[in-house]
Amino acid sequence: MSPSIHVTLLCLLVLSVSVWTGGYAAIIVVARTASTTLHAADRVAFFRSFGRAYLPVGTVALVVALATGGILLGERPWDPLATATVEVAALLVVLLGIAVLQARRMTRLRRLAARDDTDTELAARVSGGAVRAGLLRAALGLLTVALIVLGCVIAA
Repeated sequence: MSPSIHVTLLCLLVLSVSVWTGGYAAIIVVARTASTTLHAADRVAFFRSFGRAYLPVGTVALVVALATGGILLGERPWDPLATATVEVAALLVVLLGIAVLQARRMTRLRRLAARDDTDTELAARVSGGAVRAGLLRAALGLLTVALIVLGCVIAA
């Protein structure tokens, strides 16, 4: 690979990882702020709109990061570190898909709960779903950090 292509791929990788990681951190801040300042029905509407607006940005950033990282990874000798990096990236993609499906399910549940705040079974389902959503977000964050660390170790 020519040096100019390598530098271009590296720049795209750093930019896309920055957008993905920064967006991820911003979502955490926005979620905490929204949960303390918005009523349940308003939160549902906000996150439905926010998710639809952010999904393409985050998806493009992640796809570009994985693609450029994969290309750059393919330029070096394959070793257990490269295998671990690919495995962590694959797990991140799988968990992200699960998280998107879970977020859509939570939107529906919260919308139902906002209409009937006396249904304790529905409230318990929303609460349980919120715990699972938090665990999924934490796992995605840890996998993101793991990929960044692996990338730095590989680049060193």
